[in-house]
Amino acid sequence: MKITAIIPAFNEERHIKRCLESIQQVTKNLLVVDSFSTDRTCEIASSLGAKVLKHSFLNYANQFNWAIDQVVHDAGWIMRVDADEVISNELADEINREVPQLPVNIVGVYFPRSFVFLGKRIRHGGASKIKALRLWRAKLGRCENRWMDEHIIVDGTTVSFSGDLIDHNLNPLYWWTAKHNGYSNREAVDLLNLKYGFIPVDSVASLTSGSSAGLKRWVKERVYARLPVGLRAFGYFLYRYFFALGFLDGRAGLVFHFLQGFWYRFLVDAKVYEVGRHMSLNKCGIVQAIKEVLGIDLSSKEDVKS
Repeated sequence: MKITAIIPAFNEERHIKRCLESIQQVTKNLLVVDSFSTDRTCEIASSLGAKVLKHSFLNYANQFNWAIDQVVHDAGWIMRVDADEVISNELADEINREVPQLPVNIVGVYFPRSFVFLGKRIRHGGASKIKALRLWRAKLGRCENRWMDEHIIVDGTTVSFSGDLIDHNLNPLYWWTAKHNGYSNREAVDLLNLKYGFIPVDSVASLTSGSSAGLKRWVKERVYARLPVGLRAFGYFLYRYFFALGFLDGRAGLVFHFLQGFWYRFLVDAKVYEVGRHMSLNKCGIVQAIKEVLGIDLSSKEDVKS
């Protein structure tokens, strides 16, 4: 069994050692794709035997598909792990035991993802055990062409494992909110694209695929995106915190579900409104408005319609 793990990174010296050591339970083939870090990320990764490549960051999908193209096509399997994630011992055992005996028609494997926030495991609010396709046969998977919340797309039969991939970021809350402020720009681009169609996209959205990622994306694109701007963020928080029992996650859960389920979503909606207002006031196109309001330059992408 040959697995190549791809780990995108930027200034991840706090996490990279923990991440790579957890991956080494299943493979020594580690490819860190660095976005020109200014800390010791590359030094630490190299000391642990990882191959480090540098590539300028446009968005996650572009970065990851570039990384896939650097992997030798006879690599067997490719695995995606973020630098602040950890492969649990249970998942490592499952990969080592099950992957070598998977039949040839199985092209991808879903891992359940768990979150640790402010030191507490988040178990409710719809944020626990969300399955994501993180392991697939080389040459048979690509990342969706999206600016935010991208997933791997494969054409073929998949299976699900039960061991956790744990998202446990150790940075303080000010860093988390700053990161999500940046994320909100990219998420706003995706929502605006649903309305204006200026970028061709791939999508895992499906009611019949059997994956939680596909169902979540279908609801997001076909239901959530069509609800009134602003009110949908409040409704989503109410669903997560009360109906999906997020309140059972305690104080850390209140912070997590409020910030991710309401503040972040409302910020995205506010930026969508801001771009639309800018278009109206300045009589400009959507691509120009996104550049001037969100600071994202789409004009150099050949497939963008202004």
